[in-house]
Amino acid sequence: MKMRIHKYLAHAGVASRRHAEVMVAEGKVSVNGRVVQIGKVIESDTDKVTVEGKPVEIDKVLVYYLLNKPRGVVSAVTDPDGRRTVTSLVPGGHRLYPVGRLDYDSEGLMLLTNDGDLAYKMTHPKFEIDKTYHVLVKGVMNEKSVGYLEQGVTIEGKKTAPAEVQIMEAQPNNTWIDITIHEGRNRQIRKMCEAVGYPVMRLIRTELGPWKLGDIPSGKFRTLTPDEAVLK
Repeated sequence: MKMRIHKYLAHAGVASRRHAEVMVAEGKVSVNGRVVQIGKVIESDTDKVTVEGKPVEIDKVLVYYLLNKPRGVVSAVTDPDGRRTVTSLVPGGHRLYPVGRLDYDSEGLMLLTNDGDLAYKMTHPKFEIDKTYHVLVKGVMNEKSVGYLEQGVTIEGKKTAPAEVQIMEAQPNNTWIDITIHEGRNRQIRKMCEAVGYPVMRLIRTELGPWKLGDIPSGKFRTLTPDEAVLK
């Protein structure tokens, strides 16, 4: 089967398509012993692909894990500082790619899979996949601040896309809110809330595209069937 090299690497679970293109541009990818350029078309069944000298093959079995990531776990395959990673919380035997990453101090729903096409659709901005977060902020949030968040706030010189925000529980000194966005900027929810004066104390992702966290315990996972692993 013919496919472009960046798509092959994504299918193999090496990286997202965008990151795979970067790896190719950096000269890290070879086909049949020769370094290739972006756009290279290969024969996936017969060509020998290596990344930094290590053989890469497409996994013939696609797997999908919905994970409830705890705090203090890195959303990566490996960590140079030796911290626990999300891939250590699901079964081995496949080259998995964490989709819908969460920062070290955040928790909640993530997808781990070796399905490159699904990972691409989940992470590319053009597909605008919704993500919902249950967030505890410091302070009693008012409707005016909710309106600012819904309209979009400026963080790092760029305005965020409109969000859906609902106050779920007003406590004496803090507020639980639900917020839904489709962007995936770095620490976006934390920065949005800080921009309107409400620092985040706890952040839990409860929905990722069509999937919900449900009753998956912290640190545990649920296996999706191929029929469930479809974007509608």
